Amino acid sequence: MPRTAPRICPLCEATCGLTLTIEGTTVTGARGDRDDIFSRGFICPKGASFGELDADPDRLRLPLVRSYGPDGARGALREASWQEAYDLIAARLPPIAAAHGPDSVGVVLGNPNVHTIAGSLYPPLLLGALRTRNLFTASTLDQMPKHVSSGLLFGDPFAIPVPDLDRTDHLLLLGANPLESNGSLCTAPDFPGRLRALRARGGTLTVVDPRRTRTALLADRHLAVRPGTDALLLAALARVLFEEKLTDPGPLAELTEGMDDLREAVRDFTPEAVAPACDLTAGEIRTLARELAAAPTAAVYGRIGSSAVEYGTLASWLVDVLNLLTGNLDRPGGALFPLSATDRAPRPAGPGKGFALGRWTSRVAGHPEAKGELPLAALAEEIETPGEGRIRAVIALAANPVLSAPDGDRLDRALAGLEFMVSVDPYLNETSRHADVVLPPPPPARSAHFDYAFNGFAVHNQVRYTRAAVPPEKGQPDESEIHARLILAVSGAHGADPATVDDLAIGRELARAVADPHTPVHGRDPHELAALLTGESGPERRLDLRLRLGPYGDGFRTGTADTGGAAEPAGHTPAPDAGGPGLSLARLLEHPHGIDLGPLRPRLPGPLRTRSGRIELLPAPIAADLPRLRAALADRPAGLVLVGRRHLRSNNSWLHNVPALNGGSNRCTLQIHPEDAARIGLQDGALARVTADGGALEAPVEITDAVRTGVVSLPHGWGHDRPGTRTSVASARPGVNVNQLLDGSRLDPLSGTAVLNGFPVELAPATPAPTGRN
Repeated sequence: MPRTAPRICPLCEATCGLTLTIEGTTVTGARGDRDDIFSRGFICPKGASFGELDADPDRLRLPLVRSYGPDGARGALREASWQEAYDLIAARLPPIAAAHGPDSVGVVLGNPNVHTIAGSLYPPLLLGALRTRNLFTASTLDQMPKHVSSGLLFGDPFAIPVPDLDRTDHLLLLGANPLESNGSLCTAPDFPGRLRALRARGGTLTVVDPRRTRTALLADRHLAVRPGTDALLLAALARVLFEEKLTDPGPLAELTEGMDDLREAVRDFTPEAVAPACDLTAGEIRTLARELAAAPTAAVYGRIGSSAVEYGTLASWLVDVLNLLTGNLDRPGGALFPLSATDRAPRPAGPGKGFALGRWTSRVAGHPEAKGELPLAALAEEIETPGEGRIRAVIALAANPVLSAPDGDRLDRALAGLEFMVSVDPYLNETSRHADVVLPPPPPARSAHFDYAFNGFAVHNQVRYTRAAVPPEKGQPDESEIHARLILAVSGAHGADPATVDDLAIGRELARAVADPHTPVHGRDPHELAALLTGESGPERRLDLRLRLGPYGDGFRTGTADTGGAAEPAGHTPAPDAGGPGLSLARLLEHPHGIDLGPLRPRLPGPLRTRSGRIELLPAPIAADLPRLRAALADRPAGLVLVGRRHLRSNNSWLHNVPALNGGSNRCTLQIHPEDAARIGLQDGALARVTADGGALEAPVEITDAVRTGVVSLPHGWGHDRPGTRTSVASARPGVNVNQLLDGSRLDPLSGTAVLNGFPVELAPATPAPTGRN
C-alpha cells in the first residue's frame, strides 16, 4: 500500500516542505506539504520532480575506483566495494600530504553541500584533518561579496540581513529574479506569492535588471540598468539621501560609526554623474531614492546579478548602507537578521574579533583569501604551476567546477594531471570523471534533512527536521558515514569506527560550551551532557546538541531557555507549539511539519562582532576600493556585454539530468535584442559565435525584447558534452558552457568572486547555419 512521508526539499534555497508518496522503496509522487509551518503547501517544478531525481538510473550506487597499469598509468573507472574505495584513499592521499605539505591537497565544495546535513557538518572536520589552506568553494562564483561586506560592516560574514518580505511596504530588488530562482540568501518558500502579496497590500516593488524577467513583469517599476553598474546606482541613491537630508538611521545612529566619512565617500556619485554609466536618467535615480526614504518601511535586496560582477562587494555593502540610511536596517518591514534554532545563543553585545581579509594569499597569483577561501577561478593555476605548495591532490565534495568555474577547459586539463583525486558525488559528471575514487551518496529520499545554512537566511524564524523517508539500501552507507570515513581515511585513522568522528565533534563543542560563561551549561561536566543527548545517529546527536544550546533551546535542563544574560530583544523564547519549555531533538520530532519560532525581530547590537562593537560604515578595504568605482563613472562599453539567467526548472549544473526539468524551450539559448540582432546579422534559431577573454563558443540565437539593447544573455551550468560522463539526459541536450568565455582574470578584488555578469563579448553569425534551435 502506498504511504506518505514528509520531506524538506533540498533542491534550492526555498526549503519547501514536501509530502512524498512512496510505494515500497520508490517515491512515486511529491506534492507541497500543506501542514508545513513555513511553505504552507507551495511547490515548484523542482520539488515536484523529487521522485524522478531520486530514482535517476544514472545515479551511482557503488563507489568507482580507477584502475592502474603496471607502470602506474591511470586506467578506467570501475565499480568497487566501499572498503576498496577507502583503502585506496588511505593508501594514496596521506603520503602526498606528508611528502609535499598539507597545502598540496586542495578541497573544492559545491553548492549542494549546504543542501544536506552531511555537507554542512563534515567539511569543517575534513579541513581540520587536512590542515590545508587551499579551500575553494562555489561562494566565489556567487555570494562571497555579501559575506565580505557583512563581515566588514558587522564583523561576522554570516550576519546577513534579509528583507522582511511579509511586512515591507517597498522592496527594491537588484540583480535578483526570485520568480525563477526562488530566492538566494533569502530563504522564502513561495517568494512569488510573497511578492504578489506585497503588491496586493498596496506596497511597491521595484526591480533593477537588464532583462525583463518574470519578476520584472510583476514590478511597479522596472529599471533596465546597464549590467555591472549596480554599485554606481546604489552609491547615487545614498548621495541623494545625504544631499536632500533624507537619512534617518533611527536608533541605529548610536550604534554606527563613520557616517561623516560615508557622506564624503559618496559625494562624487551624483545622479547626473552616474546616470550615463547606468543608462538611466538622473530623475529616475532621484525618484527612487525619495520613494525609499518616504516609504513607511522599505528593504533593499541584491543578489547574483549585482554580486558576481566587477564591483560585487561594493554593491553588496551599499545594499545594507541604504537599508541603514533609510532607517530600515534591523526594523520590521525592513531588513532584519534571522535567528535560527541552531545559531549561537544570544550573548552580551560588545567588541568582537572583527573580520579580516587577506590573512594569506594564493601561491601563484597572490589572490587574498576571503572567509578562509581562495577564488575558485584560481584552482587550475594552483594545480598546473610547478613549485613548492603546488596542489597535487583534490577532494571535491558535490562540486562540478569544470562547468561552474571560469575556463573549464583549462581546469579539465589541470584535473587530469593530478596525482590523486576524490569526488563525493552521485554522478559521473564533467568533474568527477577525473577522480581516482568516486563516493556516491544515497538518493535524497534515503537521507534525513535539516537546513543548517538556509535557516540562517530565512524570512521567518522556524525549525524543521525530517528523517529519511526510505531506509538505506543494503550495504549503502548514509551520506554522513561516507564523509566520516573519508575524514578517517585522510587523517591516519583509517578503519576506525565512523562514530568516533561525531563523538569527537560533540566533545569539542561541549568543551567550548562549558568553558563559555555565557552559555547555560557553563561549568558543567561535558561527559554528563554528552550522555543526555538523544538521537539515532551521530548527526542526530549533534543536531540535538545545537538545538539545546541554541537561542530557543532547553539548555540541557527543565525550564525556560536561558538567554545567557545577553542584550537581545525580548521574545526569543520557544513558540507555544514547541511542546515544552525549550527546543531539543525530541521536541522537534514531535512536530514533523516544523515549529514556528515567530517573525523576524530586531536583534542589534547582538549580531555585531566588529572590533568597535558598532556598525562600521566605511571599513578600510571598502574605502580603498571606492576609487575604482569612481573611475567607472567614465566607462561606456562600446560593444555588447553578457549576463546570465536563471530558469525555474534548473539549478546550476546539477539538475540537468532529470527529464522533467530538462525539457521545453528557452533553455540554453543566446538571448539578444532585435536591434542588436539586426545590426550584427543574426537570425532567430541560427547559431551565433560568441567570443570573449577565455575563448569562443557557438549558441543558438533567441531574438527577444526581454533583454535590453547592448546586452546578451546565456544561462549558467550547461556544457554537458564532454566524454566519460554518465548523465544521459543532460548529454542528450548538452548546451554550451558560458564560463568557457572567461579566462578567470576578471575578479571582484575584495571577494575573489568571478565576474560572471557584465563582461564584454563579441558576436558574429556562425557558419554554417543550423537547422533548428537547441
